[in-house]
Amino acid sequence: MTHPPGFFEGTEMPSAGWWEALFADPTGIVAALGVAAGTTVVDLCAGDGWFTRAIAKSARRVIAIDIEPSLLDLSGKRLAESGINNVAFMPGDAFAIAAMVTEPADLVFMANCFHGVPDAGRLAGEIARVLRPGGIFSVLNWHNRPREETVVLGEPRGPKTELRLSPAQTIAKVEAGGLVHARTVEVPPYHYGALFRRTG
Repeated sequence: MTHPPGFFEGTEMPSAGWWEALFADPTGIVAALGVAAGTTVVDLCAGDGWFTRAIAKSARRVIAIDIEPSLLDLSGKRLAESGINNVAFMPGDAFAIAAMVTEPADLVFMANCFHGVPDAGRLAGEIARVLRPGGIFSVLNWHNRPREETVVLGEPRGPKTELRLSPAQTIAKVEAGGLVHARTVEVPPYHYGALFRRTG
């Protein structure tokens, strides 16, 4: 499969069915990672919208950004069928987030993509630009376990072992962009969520 320039390594969308198997409670996950009622949330690298829908059920407004327009189109159709109409879809490079998000965001959510970011400190700095003071950047990441140990529906899943980041590595990369680590939560069976705050 050919991807556009800027596509993050190891972040291809999975085959149908295993998002549901791995993340059976997306609403609970996004709540644990800081999504709250009445907020403006950016779903960065939103893919086909598995978490976008859960975020939109709570947030006042959602901006879903992905470099693959076809995935946003699929997400838009699914959300429209569910009667969800508070999501704006914006195709584009994650590093251009500040050009696409013109109102301060309460939270930027990023699931299963941070491991592939080539300059994570730079991206964190760009995310900080769109957050309101006190706003949150939430990263949902695979634990740095060997890929053969992260089995979903009978097969090893997720990025290559060498791409995976420990919580400490994620914290160091994001804090290099000027955000401050707030807390880390476990998201069983194979993930963790790291939350960062814009303090200034």
